[in-house]
Amino acid sequence: MTRDRLTEPEPSEITPEKVYLSRRQFVARAAAAAGAVLLAGCGSPGQTGQGLTKSPRTGATADEAGNTLTPLGDITSYNNFYEFSFGKEDVGAAARDFKTRPWTVQVGGLVHRPHTYDIDDMLRRFHSEERIYRMRCVEGWSMVIPWLGFPLSKLIAEAQPMSKARYVRFTTLYNPQQMPGQKNTQFKWPYVEGLRLDEALHPLTLLSNGLYGKALKPQNGAPLRLVVPWKYGFKSIKSIVKIDLVEKMPISLWMLAGPDEYGFYANVNPAVPHPRWTQSSERRIGELRRRATLPFNGYGQQVAGLYKGMDLKKFY
Repeated sequence: MTRDRLTEPEPSEITPEKVYLSRRQFVARAAAAAGAVLLAGCGSPGQTGQGLTKSPRTGATADEAGNTLTPLGDITSYNNFYEFSFGKEDVGAAARDFKTRPWTVQVGGLVHRPHTYDIDDMLRRFHSEERIYRMRCVEGWSMVIPWLGFPLSKLIAEAQPMSKARYVRFTTLYNPQQMPGQKNTQFKWPYVEGLRLDEALHPLTLLSNGLYGKALKPQNGAPLRLVVPWKYGFKSIKSIVKIDLVEKMPISLWMLAGPDEYGFYANVNPAVPHPRWTQSSERRIGELRRRATLPFNGYGQQVAGLYKGMDLKKFY
């Protein structure tokens, strides 16, 4: 069967070419990962076709738009987390012994009240709620996930930003002994991401510590990750250890790795193709056919005002 290059990227097209070549070498050294990259952009077998999966907290089986929840088995077995592995189906095994306790999150930068939180103290202080969000990967696949977490705005409010603060910079743990992917020198570790301050303060922006009513597994970003549902998934940084308010726009890991392919804003925009594939459609994990991608991943009514007057084809 001939692959339709306008709708389904080749496995080699999910990252910049130089990164993909490095990944191939990495996977070749990891025998179990040999065939994993062939699934890029495709559905995962997981627990699909076994009926609807309900959220244990609310009993919901779909999001507000009627999109069926992705089964827990798929969410925990099909992951991008290069700190552990470049093969999606290998991340869980590679991260199995990842230690998430003790864990601290340092909040600082341009704030009046910097603080270092023990993760358990943080989670007791900021009550977790369930949010069912769609997640759209820049590679062209998607999920519907019932997250547990709290609005990032609550944490920022407690830190009391200074007037010069314009952006929020997030940093992932750097520990090559626990995260073997960080031994690969193709990337500038640790993983760094960022949001504009008004994006970070938006009510949809979540710091998540769980999904499906349970604590996050390491492959999903334990113990704390960002979730920004109107942006491509790579913006939702995992295993956060540091949150800084800063004046200048942070330069993220992917902006450094592929400056012509990964921009700061990363808003889901079907009208702006990736340089090597369209973003007009996506494959929902567990479904065979592709579906149309919605602007801002379907959250335009809530977030489009953040970008009023911006050329969204330029600021990708």
